[in-house]
Amino acid sequence: MPILQENPYDTLSFAIEDLKKKGYNKDFNQKEEYLECKQNSKTYAPSDFTITHTYRFEGMSSAGDNSVLYGIETGDGTKGLLVDAYGVYADSLSEEMIEKFRVEYEDPDEV
Repeated sequence: MPILQENPYDTLSFAIEDLKKKGYNKDFNQKEEYLECKQNSKTYAPSDFTITHTYRFEGMSSAGDNSVLYGIETGDGTKGLLVDAYGVYADSLSEEMIEKFRVEYEDPDEV
C-alpha cells in the first residue's frame, strides 16, 4: 500500500517534470484490472508494479481540482507516472486495483 509522502512540489507540473528527470518518463493509464502503457504497448497487473511516489495536490478553488500523482515502477524496469484527478476509488476498478492504489497516511507524530 503506498504512503502519501510529504510533498516538496509547489505544482503538479513541477512534480511531473522533476520525476521525468529521474527516469519516470512513461505515461500510465488506469484500466479496470491493470495499468496500460501505450508507449511500450504493455499492460501491468497489480502484482506487476510498485508505487514508489505518491503526492497529493489540492486545488485552490474547489475540491474537484484535487489530484494525486503516482510514480510507478514495473517488474520489467519501466518507470512512469499516473495522474489521478478524482481519486482511484472509481466503480470501474477491480478490487485488486483499488487496494493497490489505496493510500496509507503516516501519522506525523510517529515518523
